[in-house]
Amino acid sequence: MNEPFPLRRIFEGKWTQGAIPLVLLVALLLIIEIAAPGFLTGETVSLLFANTAVLFILATGVTFAILLGGIDLSIQAVASLASVILAQLLPSLGLAAFPVAILSGLAFGTLSGIVHVKLRVPSFVATLATGGVVTGIALWVSDGRAITIEEGGRENTAWINATVVGVPVVVLISAVIGIAAFLALRYTRFGRQAIAVGAGEPAAWAAGINVDRTKIVAFAASGMLAAVAGVVLAARLSSGSPVLANQLLLPAIAAVIVGGTAITGGLGGVARTAVGALIISIVRIGMTFVGVNIFLENMVFGAVLIAAVAITIDRSKIAVIK
Repeated sequence: MNEPFPLRRIFEGKWTQGAIPLVLLVALLLIIEIAAPGFLTGETVSLLFANTAVLFILATGVTFAILLGGIDLSIQAVASLASVILAQLLPSLGLAAFPVAILSGLAFGTLSGIVHVKLRVPSFVATLATGGVVTGIALWVSDGRAITIEEGGRENTAWINATVVGVPVVVLISAVIGIAAFLALRYTRFGRQAIAVGAGEPAAWAAGINVDRTKIVAFAASGMLAAVAGVVLAARLSSGSPVLANQLLLPAIAAVIVGGTAITGGLGGVARTAVGALIISIVRIGMTFVGVNIFLENMVFGAVLIAAVAITIDRSKIAVIK
């Protein structure tokens, strides 16, 4: 007697993991448009993309870590510190404050990678610890308060809040970052090696790949992009704060996983993260449109994340789930 076609195989197929997020994105748009007619207007769509930009930049960075089979739990702390650095240095350094803030993210991302690789500390512990250190620095530097970007400083951040041919600059920034990250993963040696490490680290070592270097570069990229997200967010809000990005960690990770990147690594990419980020933003904005309590957001994200991990996880790599 033939065994019925197992449903789980459908959800674990690579083509399915790529198609499900797109189907979900279209379904969400239709559901919200039916529940709240007028959602799919030019103004709302422009607002949707603008609000997704920071989340996408943050999620693009953590995509590098997740593709390796790791995780970066320091991104919200790094983004917040970058916002503080930008707000404090704009009056004295002007536009030079931007690279300084971004380089701080690169430094702490590299530190996370070194701790993970050289001390052989699991990535979630290494990045959680680094995030704690970064948060402490941000609180110390800012005296535990938000720092407003005054009028003089806003002259150097006005370009981020501008539009080009009707398109918000933040959308263009996120698009450039997304394209660069996509090309890096698809066409560079680092990208191919990162996918190989995520697919099977022992095999990557056997193939002669410098796994340690690949991991450090991935975490450095994650930290740098977290800092970029932080400075963009600070420029949009005209302030920096040691807790500015604290609510973005779960949505950023959810965007990567919901987009179809496997939490176990080796499968996924930036294009999928873009779809996942849009889904998360649509859920957030859609909940407001249909009148759902805003305090339920994290509960919804948690449920979506559990469902996405259950679908995308590669169980063949894990003998025991623990």
